[in-house]
Amino acid sequence: MTTIDEMLDALWRDYVAQAPQALRIHRLLGERGERVRNDHIALRTYGLPGIGISALAAPFEAHGWQRRDRYRFDDKHLIAYYWQHPDPLRPKVFISELCVSEMAFGTQQIIDRLVAQLPRDFGARADLPWAGRPWQIKRAEYETMILGSEYAAWVGAFGFRVNHFTVDVNHLTTFPDLQSLDAFLVEHGFRLNDAGGAIKGTRAECLEQSSTRADSIAVEFSDGTLEIPSCYYEFAKRHRLPSGELFQGFVPASADKIFESTDRK
Repeated sequence: MTTIDEMLDALWRDYVAQAPQALRIHRLLGERGERVRNDHIALRTYGLPGIGISALAAPFEAHGWQRRDRYRFDDKHLIAYYWQHPDPLRPKVFISELCVSEMAFGTQQIIDRLVAQLPRDFGARADLPWAGRPWQIKRAEYETMILGSEYAAWVGAFGFRVNHFTVDVNHLTTFPDLQSLDAFLVEHGFRLNDAGGAIKGTRAECLEQSSTRADSIAVEFSDGTLEIPSCYYEFAKRHRLPSGELFQGFVPASADKIFESTDRK
């Protein structure tokens, strides 16, 4: 069994291979003297037996992460939960899944064909969160899915891996707020997700978030290569509840817009 540090390192290495911008930002922050701490990591999957949220969560739960709140995203046909570790230095884990039965019949057929390629007990593997894409997919299948769900197409193209890491802005020392961090990123040529505004959420909601637009990388399909959006880097500033505790959950309306960081635009 891998240790927590080994698992998080494997997730990070796989992630930055898909999102080179994240490594550049991480290094830029390091050059300012920042020690970057991760607020949360996020993964996506299809809501089907053996590979749904529960399967992706199992390796984290084995290391002590505990499930917290449930969220529903009606427009994007998703449900999600987040997990928190007793050690506050460990990142939260946010896992979402596509409600496949709510998709158009053609998209359901494609997803069924992809999942049919999986070996028995694939979802039980300890490295499922960074297993990558385990199926062959055609460009036309990707294009068909993206018409109804950018999320469905992304999972089809990238499989099982972290969709984004998140910088914990509360622990940065050279940026007083999220606005100053965003300005720094734009100054250095990074493109932010402006869906719903560059900053999603407010101090009153106890969570402010922003994110880059996903890197576009060349992805191999069974009938050729296509350059498509991969993974992005997120930034979260948390505020205190009336009780004085730091808010640990998520704001569905903000998360809904953050999902669009991987949309093909």
